[in-house]
Amino acid sequence: MDFNSFLDKLTNIQDLTSSFSMLDVTLSLTLSFVLTSLIGLLYMKTHKWTSYTQSFVHTLVLMWMIISVIMLIVGSNIARAFSLVWALSIIRFRNAVKETRDVWFIFFAMAIGMAMWTKFYLLWITATAVISLSILIMNKFDWYARPVTSQILKIQLENNIDFEGLFDDIFVKYTISSELISIDSVRWWLLTELVYTVNVNHKINKQNFIYEIKKLNNGQKVSLITWYNSTDL
Repeated sequence: MDFNSFLDKLTNIQDLTSSFSMLDVTLSLTLSFVLTSLIGLLYMKTHKWTSYTQSFVHTLVLMWMIISVIMLIVGSNIARAFSLVWALSIIRFRNAVKETRDVWFIFFAMAIGMAMWTKFYLLWITATAVISLSILIMNKFDWYARPVTSQILKIQLENNIDFEGLFDDIFVKYTISSELISIDSVRWWLLTELVYTVNVNHKINKQNFIYEIKKLNNGQKVSLITWYNSTDL
């Protein structure tokens, strides 16, 4: 191939985005963002457990925006649909994914890659700009963040200690509410680990709180996790 033929091909790049209007692209991404933002808000307001994470709600919102881009690319083209299945099949997680936002960044990159290699150049540029702006907006204004009210308390003690009601007086003194959520054996079944969700009174001294617990569990390990939303329990 000589330079002139290469230049001709370079100047005759075809953009397939014209198969749908830019109004379709803008409307699809905007509606996906608005509607899934409402779903995310509903999820945040109705979530009752201690496993709530802000990044998961961000994933709900942005994943649907990315899916909108992919569906615009695929359309009714069977070959592209099979290419999507193949692209998804090569994704393997050798290690556990600690953050759900890592998953949608992978799909974001994959969607933009599909748009580029299927010659949807204008869609590629528009989707990258709109989704990136959505990410920045949610991070800037800290969307779906919840104030920390409950905290996770882990207490280890010997197996021969009867823990039923053992810490009730301390919880009455230092917490607004408490609930036992897990009992497990640790250190080769030599110790019992109790996991509580506690709503600690902010006026108390947390060091004194932990010290009084240690007096009852014979100085075994006590952990107060103050930001469980981003901690692997």
